[in-house]
Amino acid sequence: MSKVLFVTSNRIGDCVISSGVIREIARQIPGARITVACGRPPAPFFRSAPNVERVIILDKKKLAGHWFGLWREVVGTRWDMVIDIRGSALSWLIPAKRRVVYNRGWETGVRKVEMVSRLMGSATPLEPAIFLDPQSRVDCQAVLAPQLESGSGPGPIIALAPIAHQPGKSWPADRWGELVERLKAEPRFDGWRFMAVGGPGDRPPATPALEAAGPRGIDFIGKGDILASAAAIDAADLFVGNDSGLMHVAAALGRPTLGLFGPTEWWLYGPWGPRTRIAASNETQGEFAPIEALTVDRVFEAVLDLHDAYVAGRAPLKP
Repeated sequence: MSKVLFVTSNRIGDCVISSGVIREIARQIPGARITVACGRPPAPFFRSAPNVERVIILDKKKLAGHWFGLWREVVGTRWDMVIDIRGSALSWLIPAKRRVVYNRGWETGVRKVEMVSRLMGSATPLEPAIFLDPQSRVDCQAVLAPQLESGSGPGPIIALAPIAHQPGKSWPADRWGELVERLKAEPRFDGWRFMAVGGPGDRPPATPALEAAGPRGIDFIGKGDILASAAAIDAADLFVGNDSGLMHVAAALGRPTLGLFGPTEWWLYGPWGPRTRIAASNETQGEFAPIEALTVDRVFEAVLDLHDAYVAGRAPLKP
C-alpha cells in the first residue's frame, strides 16, 4: 500500500488554502494512505479527510525540537511521496521515492491556491475543501440549537469573524458593533441572526458585535474546535470576516464570503471561490493602507452587495 506524508501548516488559513492537495494525492496515487503533519489548531480538519490514516500534531518546541520529533515519527517508513509545503529540511532527511517541496521560487505573484496547485503539477486549481464529519455537526448543534430557540428565535444567519491573529489585520472591534447596528436597521436583514465565530481568545474583539446584536446574537466564540466552527459557518447564509483562517473556511464551504483586508496582499490571499468578495482599505493592487481606513459605510455596502448577489430571492439555509 502506497504511503504519502503531507507536511502542511500550523495556521488554519494556510491549511485550508492547501487542502486540495488531499484529493490530488488520491488522483496521482490511487489508494494511497496519507499521514498529515500540521499544527494543533488546524489538526481537526484532517480527522475525516479522505484517505488520511494518521494526523501528527506539530507543537512548536525550542531549538526546532518539533522537527526532530517528527523525524523520529516518520523516518522508519519508506514513503512513496513526501509533500512539504513548509519547505523544511525534514523532507530531505527521510526515505522517499518522490519529493514535492515548497521553496520561495514558487512565489511568482499568483494566488496561493494556484501556487500550491502548480507545485503539485496540476493544470487546474486544486479547490480548497473542508471535510465536515458527523461529530463536527453534533458539536455545532449542541451550541447553535439552544441559541436559535431562544432570543429572537430562528432566522437566517450572518456569521461574523471579527478576529485575526496578526498585527494590522483586525478591523477595529467597535466598527463590528456599528456594522451590526446598521444591518439590524436594514430591511434586507429583518429577522436575521448575527453569529460571532472564533477561538477562545477572540472574545474581546467579538464583544461589540454581540452586544449590538442583543437577543438576535449567537455566541460561537470558543465553543468548539475549528471543525465545529466550520460546521457553524456552514449553517450560515452569509459570512463577513477579517483576513483570517475562518474567512478561508467560509469560502471553501461555498458560503457567500466577504473578506476585510488592511495592509496585506488581498490579490494573493483573498477568499477563493465564485461567491467571494473583498473590501480592502486600499483596493489598488500593490498599494496599502491601514485597516482603520476601511470605513463602516464601505463594509456595509459590500455586505449588501453580497446579499443581493447570492442570497436575495433564495430560501435561507436550515441549520
